[in-house]
Amino acid sequence: MKNLITLTVAALFAATLTFAADDGFVPLFNGKDTAGWKLRRAKGHNSWTVEEGGVLKNTVKPGEHGTDLVTEKKYWNFTVKYEFMVPDNSNSGFYLRGRHEVQILGDYKSGKPSLGGNGAIYQHTAPSEFASKPGHEWQTVEATMIGNKITIMLNGKKIHDNIACDRATGSEIDGKVKEPGPIFLQGDHGTVSFRNMTIKELPKE
Repeated sequence: MKNLITLTVAALFAATLTFAADDGFVPLFNGKDTAGWKLRRAKGHNSWTVEEGGVLKNTVKPGEHGTDLVTEKKYWNFTVKYEFMVPDNSNSGFYLRGRHEVQILGDYKSGKPSLGGNGAIYQHTAPSEFASKPGHEWQTVEATMIGNKITIMLNGKKIHDNIACDRATGSEIDGKVKEPGPIFLQGDHGTVSFRNMTIKELPKE
């Protein structure tokens, strides 16, 4: 009986690993260091640290300017998943292809969506509903970009559904919206933490 239980547990573990490998998502951040990433400006102030538990944190002190963190690899069509935690009133962003900002803002107390609010395609499209959590809680995002269309889930709510975005939204890497681009994390505004960042590349449409 003991051997049977051991074999069953081993089989379940193997099946879990297979499922994880087959879902197509790969880590953007390895939880240990910033391998695969670079500072947007090589000589910029590096305010990024890797903390216990696989957390990538940007700490911007009053009067300081941090530096954006950019993947070395470029992407076209993809689904990206990540978790972030932002203090109340702090400001950051997660850029799709380095040009289209998914706004990160500690705006829970506002209680309403806006063009510059948490989850907005910054200054392009406001979230369809308010989905922010308080500043001390982790928030989850799943964003898919295919061609020029963006779909975003924030904390389990679909806040953007196949939104066409034909222009860069500000602070972009460049204006080449019809070319692949990196993922980049805004580092020059405020404190923010990220974890469990994974990406799945999708076929070119």
